[in-house]
Amino acid sequence: MSDPRITSSIFTRGAVDLSALRGTAPASSRPATPSQTGASTGVPGGPTTAGSAALDVTEANIQAEVLERSLTTPVVVFFGAAGYPDSDQFAPVLERLAAEGAGQWVLARVDVQENPRIAQMFQIQAIPTVYAVVGGRPIDAFPGVIPEPQLRQWLAAVLKAGGVTVAEPEDPRLDEADDALMSGDLDAAEQAYRKILAESPADAAAEAGLAQVGVARRVAGADPQAALAAARDKPDDVDAQLLAADIEVLSGMAEQAYARLVGLVRRTSGDDRDRARQHLVSLFSIAGPDDPAVASARRALASALF
Repeated sequence: MSDPRITSSIFTRGAVDLSALRGTAPASSRPATPSQTGASTGVPGGPTTAGSAALDVTEANIQAEVLERSLTTPVVVFFGAAGYPDSDQFAPVLERLAAEGAGQWVLARVDVQENPRIAQMFQIQAIPTVYAVVGGRPIDAFPGVIPEPQLRQWLAAVLKAGGVTVAEPEDPRLDEADDALMSGDLDAAEQAYRKILAESPADAAAEAGLAQVGVARRVAGADPQAALAAARDKPDDVDAQLLAADIEVLSGMAEQAYARLVGLVRRTSGDDRDRARQHLVSLFSIAGPDDPAVASARRALASALF
């Protein structure tokens, strides 16, 4: 589990030494938390909206509310301070997601201005910074603010690390893009998928959607039967073979399309060969790398190239 924004200067696995904070206050002297009193103490940067799913942490209660609690429930520690715009804006997002999580994880809020020693222990270099603590140990972190879809993915990974079974979070951005694709609005679909990839460059679903937009554009206005017949009659016509492969993919015959293009790679050279290879790779992204047919076709392509 990692976030591309994390660097070793911000977070190094196992580098946070919390031993100095263990037992800083006996249980009898620990102040009651919002979940114990029902009070709303607020967060560094925003009002409390998450109820018992969020609490304020100090040196007095960090052992119980972060270290000990994380042995059974993943704890997300938010380091912020009132008056910092990013902190003020990001805290309510975390609170809402904590409430939505319904106890699957707990949000622990640390005001770094009031608790500088805790911030020092966690090597905080930016406000805000978010840590995940599981099993009494920090396991991951990121500085600054990330988009909510990326935050949901990070939280899902934290829960999995904590042994919590979670459903893959839905991404409303993908729903919007998919709806545009299904309705035939290819320009809107392309724009939506590209926006997702700009925010999350490794989003496989968006890559697949963008590849589908490309296929839909290429087959627009084509007569499927005539195109397949032309490809059959002209095996060395690169354009005819590429169009036929697109039609086969849209018709649910992806393996046949892969075999067609691997054969074209074997029979061609130079620019034609490179066009066939690139076209085939773009079709792979529609199915995804875990598809057995893709894995088999990749091996066949490697053999054809080398």
